[in-house]
Amino acid sequence: MITTVTASTDRRAAGSLFGLAYGDALGKPTEFLTVAEIVKRYGPAGPRELEGDPAQVTDDTQMALAVAWALHDAPTHTAEAVEPLLRRRFVDWSVSPENNRAPGMTCLRACAELSRGTRWQEATVAGSKGCGANMRVTPVGLIDVDLDTMAGLAQLQAGLTHGHPTGLAASELTAYAVRLLRDGAALPELPGLLTARAHEQRTVYRGDWLGDLWQRPGGTTGAEFIARGWDDCLRVLGRLDAALARPDDGGDPCRLTGEGWIAEEALATALLCALRHPDDPVGALARGATTAGDSDSIAALAGAFVGAAHGMAAWPAAWSTRIEYADQLTTLAAAAD
Repeated sequence: MITTVTASTDRRAAGSLFGLAYGDALGKPTEFLTVAEIVKRYGPAGPRELEGDPAQVTDDTQMALAVAWALHDAPTHTAEAVEPLLRRRFVDWSVSPENNRAPGMTCLRACAELSRGTRWQEATVAGSKGCGANMRVTPVGLIDVDLDTMAGLAQLQAGLTHGHPTGLAASELTAYAVRLLRDGAALPELPGLLTARAHEQRTVYRGDWLGDLWQRPGGTTGAEFIARGWDDCLRVLGRLDAALARPDDGGDPCRLTGEGWIAEEALATALLCALRHPDDPVGALARGATTAGDSDSIAALAGAFVGAAHGMAAWPAAWSTRIEYADQLTTLAAAAD
C-alpha cells in the first residue's frame, strides 16, 4: 500500500498525481497540432482551461493509474510481488474500451505478449525508448521506499513494455525528480541533482529487478547495457543546462531539449517547462501543451513535477472534480498523502 514518511499538509502527492492528469488533459487536444495552430486556437499563452466535463485525459494518465494501483495493491514492493500486478493492470488497460486515446504501439505490442503469459523480458519491445516508459512512472516517486527500491520499481514498470536501457534510466530519473520535489527540493536544484544521480548509477544494472533483460540486444554485460541509457540521459541533461543558461524566448521548448516522443527528451522538456514557470503552475502546463512535440506527455510530466513541488494549492480548486478519473486520483492521493 502507498504510504509516506510523514503526513503531508500541502498534499504534494495529490498535487503531483492531479498535476499529471491536468497536464495530460491540456495537452490532449494539442498533441498533433503545430505551435502556430495551437496559438491560433488558444492564444500565445496556450491552453489554460480544462475542456469538457469531465475533461478527458489520455493513455498517459490511464497507465499512471495502472502503475499506482499495482503499487497500492502490492503486499510488498519487490519484483516478485509487483510484476504480476503491473502485468495484470497493463493488460486490462490494453483491452479496455476506454483505451481509445491514441495509445502507443509499443505498449500495445508488449501488452499483447504479456497477455499470453510471455516472460516480460521477452514480451517487452527491446529497442523502444519511447516516453511510454516514463509518462506513467510518477506514482513510483510518491511511495515510501528506499532509493534502491524506487529505482528498481521505476525500471521494472518501464521494462515491461520498453526494454531499451534509456527508457529504464529515464524512468528512474523521472521518479527520482518527483521524489526530490516531494521531499522539499527546489525546482532549480533538479538539473544538478539528476545529473549527479545519472553519474552515480551509470553502470548499476539492477539484476534483481531486470533479470536477463540486458541479453536481449546482445550486450556483453549488464553494466554496459545500462550505461548506454544513462549516457543518453546525461546528454539530454546537458542540453537542458544549455537551454536554462539562455534567456527564455517564449518559444517552443522542444527546439532546445527535444520533442518528447522518447523518454529522455520527455523528461528534459517537461523539466524545462517547469523550470521556466516555477511560480505559475498552470503556465508550466500550458507551455508543455504548446509544443510541436508530444504535448500531452510533456505537459503531464511538467504537472507531476510542479504539483510535487507545490502541492494541491498549485491548481485551480474547481479542477479536481472536473478531471476524468477524479475518484481514482482522489483515492490514490489520499493513500499517498
